[in-house]
Amino acid sequence: MSSFQAQPAQRPRRILLFVVVAACALAADIISKCIVVATISPYDDKRLLGGALHLVQARNSGAAFSVGTGMTVVLTLIALAVVVIIVRAARRLRSVGWAVSLGLVLGGALGNLTDRFFRAPGPGKGHVVDWITVFPNSHWTFPTFNLADSCITIGAVLAVLLSLLNVDLAGSRASSTIGGADDAERAGDAERAGDADAAAGTDGTVTDRYRHG
Repeated sequence: MSSFQAQPAQRPRRILLFVVVAACALAADIISKCIVVATISPYDDKRLLGGALHLVQARNSGAAFSVGTGMTVVLTLIALAVVVIIVRAARRLRSVGWAVSLGLVLGGALGNLTDRFFRAPGPGKGHVVDWITVFPNSHWTFPTFNLADSCITIGAVLAVLLSLLNVDLAGSRASSTIGGADDAERAGDAERAGDADAAAGTDGTVTDRYRHG
């Protein structure tokens, strides 16, 4: 009984974790972008780790990692839809993993949406500030990105892992549920078999009694 009573109390804590993760991701993204815009000009870059990592200021009209450049309004609408879906799904959260995953994706999506609405060229069409690039002088250059993109990617990878492990939003495993159903079915079969044996034994006793009577 105590385990069943403890389950409803888990949801508020998981939702709180989800909100905290999303808020931290959003704050980190906004603060980092403000620092980059204030300290790095669009034509400058700061080299770190021997040139393996460059900090720049770039403006992206597309999605994460410069995908879908030129589709700003469409991507804004898609991001808004994703936010709505995540918030609706969060109401059923009882899993720590899913709380972290959805929190990261929500915080990252809101971070880039903030740029869409508050940066040039205008609301819904704003260009996202990207400022991280790795190995820029190599033959293959990784697309410029920001902390919001990183949060979305990490959250998505975690969601895939949780799905592969059959962990749902409630924190239960589908395989465990199936196994539990099989165990219950086997237990029911055994109970019915026991009842049949008991009935057979009773009938046999009565028959023997009349036979010897």
